[in-house]
Amino acid sequence: MGNFKEDIARVEAMIFDVDGVMTDGGIIPTPDGDFIRRYNAKDGYAMASALREGMKICVISGGRGQMLRRRLEMLGVTRMYLNCMDKTAALSEFLADYGIAAENVIYMGDDIPDLECMRMVGIPVCPADSAMEVVEASRYISEFNGGHGAVRDIVEQVMRAQQKWAKNLKGVLGLPAEEK
Repeated sequence: MGNFKEDIARVEAMIFDVDGVMTDGGIIPTPDGDFIRRYNAKDGYAMASALREGMKICVISGGRGQMLRRRLEMLGVTRMYLNCMDKTAALSEFLADYGIAAENVIYMGDDIPDLECMRMVGIPVCPADSAMEVVEASRYISEFNGGHGAVRDIVEQVMRAQQKWAKNLKGVLGLPAEEK
């Protein structure tokens, strides 16, 4: 573990929890058993941009629902573990499948269920409003709360460190403005 800025330049994958990281943690149950969540568009843009530039992004969450799955698919996330009750097993599987060393991985979590995964990776990070134990386990604490730009914050920092941020100036779908 060295200098944070040097370490993020070597990041090969970013892993995110959903509720409390990609959202503010609020959920509204629907009659059909799904949940309505509110997402930050800037977080989504950053994730989609990173994916287009070849960054591996994975979501590991105890959250579930078709609306959540659809949101992640819209961003281009192909590796997701939803309704996941064993986050460490999911993380280990992801790392093994891609042959990625844990020290080159960011994990952004916000609460107690994320702690074990955060301890497994080289760069544990969290939103500003995370549980105290998560804050203490993190190498970086975003100035932004979950669902309010914390994901964008870390993704942008990594992509800037790798000189890949705003490289192609395309929208979420990867199309220049005139092709939309």
